[in-house]
Amino acid sequence: MMDPHYKDSSVEVEHREVQKKSDSSLVASTLIKYLAYIIIFFGLLYFLVRYVFPMF
Repeated sequence: MMDPHYKDSSVEVEHREVQKKSDSSLVASTLIKYLAYIIIFFGLLYFLVRYVFPMF
């Protein structure tokens, strides 16, 4: 049996740190893009309710 305190110098343990990068400019531009989509959608909906539906 091996002693748990025994260290073999021929074995190398590799440690890796994985860091996730989040590009804040990419997140911001995506947020602005989807906010623009939402504003355009509600603007179109407002136009339909305000001007087109009363014509019927």
